[in-house]
Amino acid sequence: MKSGWCLFGGLFIVAQLQLPGCLTQDKQKRKANIPKYIYCAPQTSVVSCPQQDEYMNITGACNNRNRPHLGVSETAFARWLPAEYEDGISLPTGWTEGKLHHGHPLPQVREISNIIICPLHGTESADEERSQIFMEWGQWITHDMIFSPLAILNCSNPSPCGNLCVNGEPENCFPVKIPPSDPRTEQRGRCLTFFRSVPACSSETDVREPINEATSFLDASALYGSQECRSNMLKNRTSELGLMAVNQHYIDGSHAFLPFDDEVVDLCPPSVFCIPKDPCALVNTTYNIPCFAAGDKRSNQNVLYLTLNTLFLREHNRLARELKKLNPHWNGERVYLETRRIMGASMQVITYKDYLPLVLGDWTELELPPYSQYNEDVDPRIAVVFSIALRFAHAAIPTHIFRLNSQYQPFHPFFQTPFHQVFFATYKIVKEGGLDPWLRGLLVNGAKLMKHSAMMSEEVREKLFKITKDPGLDLAAIDLQRERDFGLPKYNTWRRFCGLTAPRDMDELTAVFKSKQLATKLLDLYKTTENIDMWIGGTAEPFVKNGRVGPLFACLIGSQFRKIRDGDRYWWQNPGVFTPKQLSALSIISLSRIICDNSGLNEVPRNVFKDSEYPEDFVTCNAINKLDLSAWIEVKGQKEKHTEL
Repeated sequence: MKSGWCLFGGLFIVAQLQLPGCLTQDKQKRKANIPKYIYCAPQTSVVSCPQQDEYMNITGACNNRNRPHLGVSETAFARWLPAEYEDGISLPTGWTEGKLHHGHPLPQVREISNIIICPLHGTESADEERSQIFMEWGQWITHDMIFSPLAILNCSNPSPCGNLCVNGEPENCFPVKIPPSDPRTEQRGRCLTFFRSVPACSSETDVREPINEATSFLDASALYGSQECRSNMLKNRTSELGLMAVNQHYIDGSHAFLPFDDEVVDLCPPSVFCIPKDPCALVNTTYNIPCFAAGDKRSNQNVLYLTLNTLFLREHNRLARELKKLNPHWNGERVYLETRRIMGASMQVITYKDYLPLVLGDWTELELPPYSQYNEDVDPRIAVVFSIALRFAHAAIPTHIFRLNSQYQPFHPFFQTPFHQVFFATYKIVKEGGLDPWLRGLLVNGAKLMKHSAMMSEEVREKLFKITKDPGLDLAAIDLQRERDFGLPKYNTWRRFCGLTAPRDMDELTAVFKSKQLATKLLDLYKTTENIDMWIGGTAEPFVKNGRVGPLFACLIGSQFRKIRDGDRYWWQNPGVFTPKQLSALSIISLSRIICDNSGLNEVPRNVFKDSEYPEDFVTCNAINKLDLSAWIEVKGQKEKHTEL
């Protein structure tokens, strides 16, 4: 066993990884320029699918019965185009200083961030049509489908990448260099810590492929987990009600909090993940409130993400209790599985009915035509490029988060919080008024609007995780470095993939971005349009009509969500997953109703993702349709038959 200092979704934790057969020195399969010792995730070689599988496996296994590994947690991401590494195998572009790409060296990612992301420190604009909960739902579903763990071989030095400032020393190090002209004067000549993603073990190819620790399906795995051991540890095993474990120390009025990490029975193999210091307790020593436990190990990353996770925990337990009343003959496991299936359907309905049309705008029907049926030939795996394209939402993170009282007035003394201070701040929920003030603020305040003069808030560009780590990280630089770590082709290559024009010069670049100033800055940095990184180009594109992404990301995001839907045998609309009566009941699910049923709010907007004014855009909870669970009533011994999956 080796120890590793890991960055999971930005959260630094120490991990001890037990990876049977995966710490390899197989030079027949790995070229000499790949680190001699690497961590790689184990890939299941044999999967035996049961004859009857009414409920989806927690890992996603056997969703596709002909190819049971598709979409399974802890397997490699998909690639829609071949990887582009400097050496053709493993080294990211930009790894070798001075190496030319299309005749020019690549600019450093921190330099791109300084010049393009926030060149003038422009005034931040609020999105007058999208709420902050629209921004946060993007993180919720992203974490449900994507988790790329990172590791290096030595945890004795917690930040060797930043201190040594050398690629590959220790192995899997790819630090973000601070250029001499950087506004961080005290950091010039140093580096920000950055670790490469864990590669998958594979006998099929020598090319480095990152793994996805989450299932590729939109299945509420952020709540339940993507591994059996984690799913089991989050269950309430003291009753036969099919409930999930809740906090035993604190309560939010009549509503539950997530359990603390030390409250759940850890059934996972020992020493897989060890956290020597609780980052949540480090943030505030007065209350010493620890981190919560949830399906996603990154659930404590920020208070807004915890808000949605807590809502869905409460909704699971609410539905489970109701289902048990309607079907007292069901045992706890049956109640749990039926509830989990409804919760997965809830995420699918809300995302495709209410969220994606506000992302894709007028491109929605083009990219997501009406659902037909499950297609076993569709590969539902998350593509590497999609995991980067979804980071468009980082440009919607605002500078401040607001908490409001029951009259939607400032909740003093906790009204305004800089975004960088909501990271790991569990005490702000437990000790400062619970979930409701955060929910009200998310509903009536607009997300940040992406503009070329201020593409990303300085709260995440300069202060990311500053509350637990000094100096703060740069989220824009991380996004660009991760793209290179993943070996993704550049912006123009993906434009061609989507059938879009690939700009060749200043005039064509100006036409694409509708800004000569931006085109000039990009060409000054990259020297050629063929070197522009995909994330920066896609994020900077003007929005498609009525959407919040440009044409490239509309294509990539729409294509992936179509594959996720059509390649999921347990998709809520696939005949046999639910009965016709249940389908009718599920079709009216909304996040508005989930908020009504699991918080103290009595009034909500009908579509919480749209920016709303109080009280004119709000209705009482009585006006929001409820999920009718009578469709799940089952006469003992006469279970209603579903069409065979």
